[in-house]
Amino acid sequence: MRTTLSADGTKIAFDQTGEGPPVILVVGAFNDRSTGAPLAKALQSRFTMLNYDRRGRGASGDTQPYAVEREVEDLDALIREAGGAARVFGYSSGGTLALEAAARGLNITKLALYEAPFMVGDDGPRPPKDLAAQIAKLVSSGHRGDAVELFQTRLVGIPEQVVAQMRYAPLRPALEATAHTLVYEASIVGDLTLPTTQLKSIHAPTLAVYGGASPAFMGNGAKALAATLPHGHVRRLDGQSHDIVPEVLAPVLLEFFGA
Repeated sequence: MRTTLSADGTKIAFDQTGEGPPVILVVGAFNDRSTGAPLAKALQSRFTMLNYDRRGRGASGDTQPYAVEREVEDLDALIREAGGAARVFGYSSGGTLALEAAARGLNITKLALYEAPFMVGDDGPRPPKDLAAQIAKLVSSGHRGDAVELFQTRLVGIPEQVVAQMRYAPLRPALEATAHTLVYEASIVGDLTLPTTQLKSIHAPTLAVYGGASPAFMGNGAKALAATLPHGHVRRLDGQSHDIVPEVLAPVLLEFFGA
């Protein structure tokens, strides 16, 4: 494990493996760098992989107050560690963060996203605009489990009966441990609206990937995203859901990042 310092002095922890052009992995909600480790391993024969803990999780710091801009600065610090420019892969809400960073002018040479969550048209109910504030209130009052469930139902869209069944699952303590970072995720994704004007400022070649077995809105969002970006492309992975399966995703990334 290595560390770098973000602009506000926050320590950001990351693993660096492999050799070749740098690729930075940006994971999503409930994830830390352990989530990206299998994918990093699958790509490290061709690329130098920087797989980091986003602020507030794992071995990284969590300087307050939080702002999305601070996470953009965290990614910029990783790009500097990589030599000043990098390819970036974003997973789920990490993809939304990567797009934000690209729109703000970070030196991202290529961008690949797996199921960055956007809704277009009448794809489904949008999360409430004050969801981040609702989650923050629950976390600050010690109701971390309720914060997890609110995020799962109102943003992820998991049915309430399924969420109730998950309360006693072995992974529940780990989910509650990251509950404070759900405020960050909700701040990043907002109400899942595609930021059309912002996207048109991104000129890095961008690949939007989605799973064929995921909810329809994921595919619709990926297609709309690719169509809006100046250099956008879309790829469907048949039979795949929202989970990353390295043996399926890695060949797609090797082709795109290596081209």
